[in-house]
Amino acid sequence: MELFLKNLTLIGAACALSSGLTFAATQETSHTESIEKISVVGAASNLVITAEDLEQFQANDLADIFRTSPSVSVGGSVGLAQKIYIRGLEDSFLNVTVDGAQQTSTLFHHIGRVTLDPDLLKQIDVQAGAGEATSGPGAIGGSIRFKTKSAHDLLAEEEQFGGRLKASYFSNDGTRLSGSLYGKLSDSWGLLGYYSTLDNNNMENGDGDKIFGSASDQDLFFLKGSGNIGEHHYLSLSVEKREEEGEFSSRPNWAVAADDALYPSHGERETYVANYRFDYDTMVNLEATVYQTESSFNGGRFDWLADITTFGLDIRNTSEFASHKFVYGIDYRSDDVSSGPVGSAAENKEESTVLGIYGQGYSDITAELLLSYGVRFDNYTFDQSVLLDEYYGTPVTDSEVSLDDNEVSLNVGLSYSVNEAWSLGLGYAQAARGKEIGDGFTLDEFLWDGSDIPVVADDLMPETVVNLEASIEYSLDSINAKFSVFNSIIDDVITSGYEGNGLYNNIGDLESKGVEFEIAYQGKELELFLGFSSVSTELAPRGDLYSNAAYSAIDINGYEFVGLGNSRGDTWLVGLNYYVSDDITVGANVTYVDSLSIETLHQALDFGWTDSLYRFTKPSYTKVDAFAEWDVSNNVLLNIAISNLLNEQYIDHSSVADYGGVDGFGGVVGPDEAGRDIRLSITFDF
Repeated sequence: MELFLKNLTLIGAACALSSGLTFAATQETSHTESIEKISVVGAASNLVITAEDLEQFQANDLADIFRTSPSVSVGGSVGLAQKIYIRGLEDSFLNVTVDGAQQTSTLFHHIGRVTLDPDLLKQIDVQAGAGEATSGPGAIGGSIRFKTKSAHDLLAEEEQFGGRLKASYFSNDGTRLSGSLYGKLSDSWGLLGYYSTLDNNNMENGDGDKIFGSASDQDLFFLKGSGNIGEHHYLSLSVEKREEEGEFSSRPNWAVAADDALYPSHGERETYVANYRFDYDTMVNLEATVYQTESSFNGGRFDWLADITTFGLDIRNTSEFASHKFVYGIDYRSDDVSSGPVGSAAENKEESTVLGIYGQGYSDITAELLLSYGVRFDNYTFDQSVLLDEYYGTPVTDSEVSLDDNEVSLNVGLSYSVNEAWSLGLGYAQAARGKEIGDGFTLDEFLWDGSDIPVVADDLMPETVVNLEASIEYSLDSINAKFSVFNSIIDDVITSGYEGNGLYNNIGDLESKGVEFEIAYQGKELELFLGFSSVSTELAPRGDLYSNAAYSAIDINGYEFVGLGNSRGDTWLVGLNYYVSDDITVGANVTYVDSLSIETLHQALDFGWTDSLYRFTKPSYTKVDAFAEWDVSNNVLLNIAISNLLNEQYIDHSSVADYGGVDGFGGVVGPDEAGRDIRLSITFDF
């Protein structure tokens, strides 16, 4: 497999251009909203998930949302701690947006940074790997775009007002209640109000044992007004407030023993988004997004409080003429984080900004040959404030630390239609990211060992990535198949915990390479899907990173390289949907993950914490999910979904691995995944 990957990568590089250019369009359900064109370059792996997909399996968390893609995985069975991985890279490398509002930064490295209610989502678009200039700043590992529902999505064209009540029961172990009201305030303006509450008890694993620290209570409120406000003008205004509380371990993404201490903790996010569109003619199609997000997490072993505030905007225009289309604009984002003991003054504070200018073009060179090309310029700034540590009575850092970096990123892609059925894609894409605000719980990490180095040094380099992809696709009648190969190298990866001139240092180059394959059949009554993903994610450490030995490549894992990525075995996915009648649908997914064995604890060996490297094996596992859905009437929908039908006992490969075999590391192990979960729901529309 290794030689095979290298040969395919060389073929893609020799072709000198990026992966396939795909034009896709999603039709808004409301006549007041225009078609959104999603143009993707370098698209070896692109995934669109709809509200119907989420409802069928009664998606309850991030793992449920992405169950249909072998290239996207979620680690950590505890909802609060779940992290998304694309091609082995953690979501910190992704540009994640909700209705255009970027979800940034890390409150605590032992919890996730993306929290959503699946019932609220209309569509999710995933682009794996660096792609277009329009993907936004810092999208060095790809992007995920979540889009929420509006009143027009839930109302039939002749309806003026409606509502939805939904009750769900999960045998392992919880309940969700949600309700929404929606209506048209005018012919073109609608309002949606939504509230949900989720009560989870401690789940059980496949062996019937409790997964301690997995209980929580979640509440979400959402209000969105959207519609036309005049000829050619569209406006959407929304506010979302989400809260989660429970008793979690000091490290929620690790397993909890029965006698381990749990600590009351509380997470909160509040997001405001305004989307405006002026659709005048083919030359003027203006879109503007302004947003603000405030998120916080407090509690844990140190009764610590971390707050992050993000403000951003994106203004772009689309012009089309002849066989060309151009998208160009500016985006800006400002982040600041502060942290300290709950009830005390903040001890740590950082700020970062990024200003981008971008342009992306699409040209039909011939009827068979499509060309995409783009460029973006980003200016990153970073500032660490001087604050007094109340416990030590010393400054957090001796002087203010500032960085200012300018980066230019290019991309180009080709798609060539060989004939009616076959097409080839090639692609090359760059992206860059300067130093951004750090983890709210470890901004003062360097104080723990008494060192006085700055948080960052003047010689810290921005992270840059080059992504090469190639694909071949077959699409005719009811069958679609695609084979893709990719190679992505992130230079000068930034992380903390390694010796250098500052707390954060460039530790080497991170390479993600692999192949993906998918084939789908869509008939009138039966739909079938087969997907495969094989990814290798390795760090080529800088020459002086380790003092005890020189390593050419190290497999990434979620403990030693928290915040960077995780290695996963080859993944197969088989799915089917069968439409028994117009009112009844049944379906099933089978996911198989092959075993994986890698070496780890390179840094622990360097520090003398262990006598040798440790080779652990992530065992293979098979997970089967099934559902049945019945439209009882126009107003009532019944659904039964069974997650982990065979009651498999396993730890997801995207969770922290089991280090129980190493003295002194016995507590380092990811949480078990939930065993069989029978989910019953009833939805009533009025």
